[in-house]
Amino acid sequence: MTVAVSPSLRLARIIALAVPVCALGGAYIGQYAFGLFPCEMCWWQRYPHFVALVLALLAFWWRPVRPLVAVAGLALLVTGLIGGYHAGVEYHWWKGVTECTSTVFSGGGGSSLDAVLSAPLIRCDVAQWSLFGISLAGWNFLFSTAGAIAIFLLLTRREKRFA
Repeated sequence: MTVAVSPSLRLARIIALAVPVCALGGAYIGQYAFGLFPCEMCWWQRYPHFVALVLALLAFWWRPVRPLVAVAGLALLVTGLIGGYHAGVEYHWWKGVTECTSTVFSGGGGSSLDAVLSAPLIRCDVAQWSLFGISLAGWNFLFSTAGAIAIFLLLTRREKRFA
């Protein structure tokens, strides 16, 4: 049974759940269905989404709800800001902390050295995919930051009581 809350808190809780579900779902579909392997900064963006997802799920059954949703919103803001930083690195507005990373798949019966040498090199400063000129990191910035702002605005809203 879910915890009953005000309409604005209910909407904030839904946003806190929907944004990381959509972002992580899209990231994993891109990775496993389309071969868009994450770079190091992509992983940095996923971690706060995991935190927001867990907190948003807990907010449906545990009290107090408002702090859980607020921290989930903060996690969305963090991943949005990381996404903005990563997008700036991809657009070459500034230099990133790391240049590139690689995903190593071992366990296919070959040697570990062969796995390392044949692993795809995923650069953080090159967008693997974009829509309307906006990279995945840029979309994460837009949606996660907008979601966080919406959550914070909904949490500050005072509900009017009707008789």
